[in-house]
Amino acid sequence: MENKKYLMGMTLEELKAVASHVSLPVYAAKQMADWLYKKKIQSVDEMSNIAANKRELLASHYEIGNRPPAEAIQSADGTIKYLFAVNNNTQFIESVYIPSKERATLCVSSQVGCKMNCLFCMTGKQGFSAQLTANEILNQIQSIPESEELTNVVFMGMGEPLDNTGELFKVLEILTSSYGYGWSPKRITVSTIGLIPGLKRFLEESNCHLAISLHSPYHEERLSLMPVEKVFHIDSIIDLLHEYDFSHQRRVSFEYIMFENLNDTEQHARELAHLLKGLDCRINLIKFHAIPGVNLHSSHERKMERFRDLLNSLGVICTIRTSRGEDISAACGMLSTAKNNKK
Repeated sequence: MENKKYLMGMTLEELKAVASHVSLPVYAAKQMADWLYKKKIQSVDEMSNIAANKRELLASHYEIGNRPPAEAIQSADGTIKYLFAVNNNTQFIESVYIPSKERATLCVSSQVGCKMNCLFCMTGKQGFSAQLTANEILNQIQSIPESEELTNVVFMGMGEPLDNTGELFKVLEILTSSYGYGWSPKRITVSTIGLIPGLKRFLEESNCHLAISLHSPYHEERLSLMPVEKVFHIDSIIDLLHEYDFSHQRRVSFEYIMFENLNDTEQHARELAHLLKGLDCRINLIKFHAIPGVNLHSSHERKMERFRDLLNSLGVICTIRTSRGEDISAACGMLSTAKNNKK
């Protein structure tokens, strides 16, 4: 029996190929996209403006491909962590819904695990298992109960988004295109540790916001935290960013997890300001959330505040990100499905 392909996650061009496959006119691709991404149907049978015999033929080869979360757990602060089965139900990933007064943000995953092995990240400790498909990424956004309430999506969950550019860019197209969700790119942020080939493509092809995981302005120190620094030096990343304009719609920010007595000194703040001089950007300071087997500790709140104030005085916009979902292991750097994947 033929394994049916999923329609959700297909771009308009891919839907045109589907239309051709079942002998539908080209314009049926736009109709299918409308059903998938605007009406968000559950079944091919609901595509009422496509002839019944064509719907039957379509349903024999394709299905929508939306699947509910396997599990949900809620934090005391209202954050909800969702568990999703992926890769034909053989593995799992997590995404995090973060409500606030002004926003409803979903932090989505792009890979099962991660190859990058950053010292401070539970996902990296899990190792890499698989790339998520556009269907599996979009399903995180479309299948949660709060889907219609979302104001923002951030690609800051499990995995390195720019290590999965083919599927990532399909999702960004669907989210921002008129045939898809029709979102402004300002509602979407893609986070990366700085894979330069993927970063170049992102800067050329997307107007979504960009977040760079920085964590130290010094090469050797960043290398001790992030093995990627050996291949993609932070200076090379900054040099590339200087070639682009971030003064209009698109924004670039830097994520900076603060570790006690490691990267939280006045010297670090001054070197950060020097490194980012001339770049229209901001820095988000993040509390480190302890993970097993890692001898790192978070900087004290007062030290983070002094670090923030010094950067602001040096002309770099800097804020402290509020930690959410720590009690359910949903905060920054805590996502891992190693236990579920073993099951």
